[in-house]
Amino acid sequence: MGTRELIGKIIIQENIDTVDENKMPKTFVINVPDPYKNYYGRFTEVEKPNSIIFVTKTPNSFEKILRVTNKINKKYGLQLHGAKCEITIKDRKLNGVRVKGIIKYPEIAQIQQYYFDEGYDFAKSEKFHDVDALIRINRFINIEELEKGIYHSKDEDDTYYVEVPKYMTWENFRKITFEVKNNIADRNYDIAKGILYENDGITEILRIVKPKATVEMLKTIQQKYIDKLM
Repeated sequence: MGTRELIGKIIIQENIDTVDENKMPKTFVINVPDPYKNYYGRFTEVEKPNSIIFVTKTPNSFEKILRVTNKINKKYGLQLHGAKCEITIKDRKLNGVRVKGIIKYPEIAQIQQYYFDEGYDFAKSEKFHDVDALIRINRFINIEELEKGIYHSKDEDDTYYVEVPKYMTWENFRKITFEVKNNIADRNYDIAKGILYENDGITEILRIVKPKATVEMLKTIQQKYIDKLM
């Protein structure tokens, strides 16, 4: 059914930690854990960064982040994926560059230096552990359609997307998600809400993280949300 690369926005809620070592001195770096490991234990395997956020003093445009990340990848032979993000912790809003593709924690400081050399102004260091945060990420989403309205990520094996017919506020999404997870056989998946930007407008989506998820399971989750929204 074809592959498409689209710009999207994903909103996730995660408990985050600061990176306190392996970073440039006096800078603010956040670790976002692998969402699937929230269900089976984060530290059951050799730990490597899933998603790292370099918190910046000022916002950076999505275009700038893409250009700089592409430049760094070409110059140093890396495969980083950079995205614009906003982190909300209670009533605080932080701006950052979300980076995926870092293989080991000791590499963080060097990759951070590459962005610093391109003019990024990092925020001053903070330290916390297991803090609840809402994270909005603007990124490219490369997807393959499995069935109408159901997609598999071409970049992340365990990630899928399904279309839903209506916009949900974050509170409505949380309420529906609680109801759905209490009425489904397999609850061991992570879910977030988002949108895809397309030529003819915006498509509302759910992002599902589940290793080897079947189309049948994805359709079941999708239909339960549709039923709640109609």
